Amino acid sequence: MDFLKDIEDYHTAMENAYAFITKRITMDTVYEDLDNKSITEFYLPFDPISSDGRDEATLDLLIEHFTELEEYEKCQELVKIKNL
Repeated sequence: MDFLKDIEDYHTAMENAYAFITKRITMDTVYEDLDNKSITEFYLPFDPISSDGRDEATLDLLIEHFTELEEYEKCQELVKIKNL
């Protein structure tokens, strides 16, 4: 196993989740990008078939991740979504 690749994939999943939850991307867009081969993989820390990622556990995970990276604007937006 490649530890650095795993960390990169984890960070990618968090970025994807942020974009998905904040509606910057949709699953339709992801499917189109996969079909067009503009992306080859798409990771999320939740199952997009059964969840929109706006559950408390996922939001807490993302807020913690972006707090550690000091990306406070993302945290603020996620906290607003959590409080809705």
